[in-house]
Amino acid sequence: MDTYYSIIIYISLFFGLYYQIFILVTFFENKPRKYISDIASMKSTNLPSVTIIVPCYNEEKTLEKTVNSLLNLKYPIGKLFISIIDDGSLDATYSKALELTKHKNVKAFTQKNGGKYTALNFGIKNSQTEIVGCLDADSMVHEDSLLKMIPLFKDKKVAAVTPAMKVFDPKNILQKIQNTEYNIGIFLKKIMGQLDAIHVTPGPFSLFKKSIFDKIGYLKHAHNTEDMEIAFRIQENRYRIENCPTAFVYTITPSTLKRLYIQRTRWTYGFIKNVQDYKHMLFNPKYGNLGMLTLPFASIATVIALLLFSYFIYNIINYFYIQIQKFLTIGFNLHFSSLDPFYINTSITTLLTLAMFLISVTIISISWKAVEGKNWIKMDVIYFIFLYAFIAPLWLTKASYNAVTSKITPWR
Repeated sequence: MDTYYSIIIYISLFFGLYYQIFILVTFFENKPRKYISDIASMKSTNLPSVTIIVPCYNEEKTLEKTVNSLLNLKYPIGKLFISIIDDGSLDATYSKALELTKHKNVKAFTQKNGGKYTALNFGIKNSQTEIVGCLDADSMVHEDSLLKMIPLFKDKKVAAVTPAMKVFDPKNILQKIQNTEYNIGIFLKKIMGQLDAIHVTPGPFSLFKKSIFDKIGYLKHAHNTEDMEIAFRIQENRYRIENCPTAFVYTITPSTLKRLYIQRTRWTYGFIKNVQDYKHMLFNPKYGNLGMLTLPFASIATVIALLLFSYFIYNIINYFYIQIQKFLTIGFNLHFSSLDPFYINTSITTLLTLAMFLISVTIISISWKAVEGKNWIKMDVIYFIFLYAFIAPLWLTKASYNAVTSKITPWR
């Protein structure tokens, strides 16, 4: 078991340090990109027409706030259209959607429940604009975001543009952990965008050229992660996905461990199954950094995390087993071994683990500063550092089990 432990630790440290150093080197080597471009000089007549699709299922409480954020976008009214697609809701979502059609550029549709991807496809097929986008009904977008994202479509090979996702009003510990996680995600997505290695076009406000769907097909069920599958397919067909880290969209995140567990199990399961579907892209230089970096490292990280978690559980069980055996043999014993205050563990494993931890903290610090623009040391970060590693294995284990046993992971 010690040999097994050593192998897993060294492999984990190698891949972890390699990835972290790669990210930092890429960050410091790349010059800041001009995301707003010459938008100030663009006349409204030159801006493309845009349809934002709002798929919704039982979202009567948040739908109005979502649509209002779209109505407040700084974009010519005659070129911005909003399509609310009710996916067979059981509450008053469609009635709320009909109320919002009082605004001239808002339309509401309803259909039999078929899943989010069918609602999006309905909206795409019924739109007449150059650009189509999606905004989940539990999210709100910053008023400047659309104007910041549009210039990135000037490159003819760019098929989609993703925003920077932030947590809306984090209140409890779980949401504050997610707040730090999302801030790190914004930083990493910026780096991945520079490397053409983005693996997902998230539901909250990703934009697409409408013509891309005529070329490569429409959205698929894709294991309840259609936003991931379409990103794979776009790049499989040699088109690009850009990211605009200054275009903010705010999403309401799970407030309970159960809801977070269900959401992340679906995300992780979807990633595993989509990688299986697109395994020809793994380690294939034809697909650039997505095939050579993002997909391999994410896949390896999932496996390593599960192995480390299993060893951690084994050690806990083994420790208590030994303590029980001692108790049965010699009874209750309060003896504590003395600790030498001058002893420092200088093993290579300890030093590399410390290095990886410090680099992780550095990345968190840079991410927090870049997104929040202020001191990163606050409880959100502390919660993330000390708690995330204990809760993430919960959904990694369940998602992996479902993938291996071919058990379908539900949306809710």
